[in-house]
Amino acid sequence: MDPKSWLLESSNPSVRFWALKDLDGRKGDDPDVLEAQERVMDSPPVKVILSRQEPGGWWVGERDMYLPKYTATTHSLLILDELGAERTSAVERGIEHIFRFQRDSGHFLINLPATEKGRASVVNDGCCIDGNIFHYLIHFGYLDDPRTQRLLDFTVGYHDSEGAGWKCRSYPINPAAVFPKNCYMGATKMLRALSTIPLQKRSVEVRSMIDREVENILNNGIYKYLRNPDGTRKDKTGWKKLGFPLFYQSDVLEVLDTLTRLGIRDERMQPAIDIVLEARQPDGRWLLENTYNGKMWVDIEEKRKPSKWITLRALRVLKRLGLADKL
Repeated sequence: MDPKSWLLESSNPSVRFWALKDLDGRKGDDPDVLEAQERVMDSPPVKVILSRQEPGGWWVGERDMYLPKYTATTHSLLILDELGAERTSAVERGIEHIFRFQRDSGHFLINLPATEKGRASVVNDGCCIDGNIFHYLIHFGYLDDPRTQRLLDFTVGYHDSEGAGWKCRSYPINPAAVFPKNCYMGATKMLRALSTIPLQKRSVEVRSMIDREVENILNNGIYKYLRNPDGTRKDKTGWKKLGFPLFYQSDVLEVLDTLTRLGIRDERMQPAIDIVLEARQPDGRWLLENTYNGKMWVDIEEKRKPSKWITLRALRVLKRLGLADKL
């Protein structure tokens, strides 16, 4: 079976929703797209996640939006975004709860501030958290919200235009073992979010920041940002295993998805593209190699089995590169 036809099957409304938009080129107001998104909201994964939401808008605990991993509020909203869920009153309750964690600077920390002094905190770290929050705020229609703009302003102001990326207390554990000065994995998450801002809404500063981050990723060969003791580059092996969802982790396919969304085509991408092409199975599908099943509210696909999600992302990347028709 043609893998695209497989993705357009009604059995997985979320994949069908994205395939209609990204592979078929349908607009958001297309009747088939609207029907697919309506079915997304009735799909088992979305219904299970929403059923676990507390009346106050949070998942699991009110005062920590990040822990426990993969079920707390920010993870739940991120996977709803990935699944193509639409903005509903339940989603809005979740978003409003997330905004309670925003500091005056525009940055987000994972614990609910107990005082005004806590809200004025100038602790700056966790660009992966900010990036993922920014991504689902845009997906759910909050880009023009003043609070989202404060996050964007913070992101611009805290960006290291010379060294690239954003500082994080958790990175690096061993500075001698990496090439990038600042958090590399977190930067891929922020760039992913920035890539979804419509072109006409990208300021000069945002465009400049995107360009700097793209160059940093390309200079590090996407997945070759680790340093051997002798100073040579070392692959980030885990990034060669394709997974969905990824939360704060990343892989070559997700980064290629971001780069191609930005219209980037550079020879430094080729080794990562080759990894994706080599992972293609004889039937034209890709397998799920990395999963958080058993840790999320609901399992998504099966490890080492044909994956509609990985196949969707791979075909989307290859289409943008003009390679899909040559497979």
